[in-house]
Amino acid sequence: MRRKLGLGADGTASPLGLIIKIVVLGLVAAIAVWAAFPLIGTGNWLGLAVLLLVTAVIFSIYLSPRAIPAKYLIPGTLFLIVFQVLPVLFTLSTAFTNFGDAHRGSKDEAVAAVEGSSVQQVPGSTVYTLTIATDGEPGSGDIVFLLTDPATKAAFVGTADGLEPLNDATQNTDGKITEAGGYEILDIAEVSARSADIVEFSVPTDRGAIKNQGLSRAFEGTPQQAYDAGCDCVKDRTTGQTWTANDDDGLFVDGQGQALAQGWQVNVGFRNFAEVLTNPVIRASFLKILLWNLGFAFGVVLITFALGLLVALVLNKPGLRGQRLYRSLIILPYAMPAVAMMLVWRDMFNTDFGLINRLFGLDVNWFGSAPSSMFAILLVQLWLGYNYMFLVSTGALQAIPADLTEAAQVDGARPFHAFRTITFPLLLVALAPLLISSFAFNFNNFTAIYLVSEGAPFPPDNPQAGATDILITYTYRLAFGGAGAQYGFAAAISVFIFLIVATISIVSFRRTHALEEIN
Repeated sequence: MRRKLGLGADGTASPLGLIIKIVVLGLVAAIAVWAAFPLIGTGNWLGLAVLLLVTAVIFSIYLSPRAIPAKYLIPGTLFLIVFQVLPVLFTLSTAFTNFGDAHRGSKDEAVAAVEGSSVQQVPGSTVYTLTIATDGEPGSGDIVFLLTDPATKAAFVGTADGLEPLNDATQNTDGKITEAGGYEILDIAEVSARSADIVEFSVPTDRGAIKNQGLSRAFEGTPQQAYDAGCDCVKDRTTGQTWTANDDDGLFVDGQGQALAQGWQVNVGFRNFAEVLTNPVIRASFLKILLWNLGFAFGVVLITFALGLLVALVLNKPGLRGQRLYRSLIILPYAMPAVAMMLVWRDMFNTDFGLINRLFGLDVNWFGSAPSSMFAILLVQLWLGYNYMFLVSTGALQAIPADLTEAAQVDGARPFHAFRTITFPLLLVALAPLLISSFAFNFNNFTAIYLVSEGAPFPPDNPQAGATDILITYTYRLAFGGAGAQYGFAAAISVFIFLIVATISIVSFRRTHALEEIN
């Protein structure tokens, strides 16, 4: 036991254990230092304090010759907190906000975006040659404009803080900057990926701001819409139109109720949850999707378990020829990537070129109506899932003592009666937790829906909620769909999903305990 713990005969750390301890603690220290700088840079002192506390606890535990149980518990606990607790807390906190498209940042950032997007060129101002770059990684660094004055060939760097001379820059014959120390010049693909950030970006100047004009030109202009702190509103300098701040919704709204495109993130309380329950359109979609979601999860568990158990019973007969071969063939699909198989099945259901229509001489648009689409999804899940149920059922059957069924047969019980009263209850005791976990998995089986039907078909009046959508795909479409991201609302639905699955799981586990008491 001491050797497993990396201890010598006298209780001191062995050389190998000492080396492992040094390496692990070195990695912990390196990660802590790496994480500390961003926290300091953003002024997140609470996060920094938590980081230092966790690091100190880890060092104190692993440098102590005692606290052996804690040495094993700490890694799992940290992973649980980082990958389970924190995402749940973040989702819960997001559910109480209007976080989404046009509501991503603070009010100050919204004001800057409104003013920056309304910049118009000042007559006679310089039109710069532009190179778009980042201060850091292309995908996440701050956008900067590398600018060249065509008349003087002077180079400048424009950041969110202003315009400064740039000395360490290389220009081509057209004056375009091709290299600058400390900055990453973006290629076409990277510019496309950061297009939203580039559109919102502007370089503040004494006369206004510098905005890009395409990908190779930039001009200095003045914002036509400016924020007035006195009235807490945005005014158009040309027309005089006013948009007043609505801090409840995080928007600037005019007298007719029309809002500017850019808003800010605010706390909306239980509004997202109330929207699900009180908005007639959303409530109807939510309840319809929930019913199909429950039917889908229960249905998949039922049909896969039924077929898997049936095959397991057939192949569990002693002395059956080819038993190992049959079992191997049944397990084989389970070893194949589920994602690839779903895509293959989707192509097989293709109306014009699909194997199923051609093989059976059909002309069915499988994903054109709700019943056929649901049937197709359940069929795919049956093929993908029954072999797993076959595996666990086979193991459970082999764990049941043969004496029980033999005694029942001696007492005159028929095979079906013996199965119903002895074998099946014992199977449920062993398999109930697996069936519950299978239900929870299928309740949130995103890939089963998204890769096979993508939620289709969709009603003409509601492209957000498809007939075969489950709550998780509906949530995904709300959060990342083309109609605009609604992260706060999607987070609220995620909370509902959590509560539904948790409630069903708790009730099911209690039923499992009842089965154990009966048996």
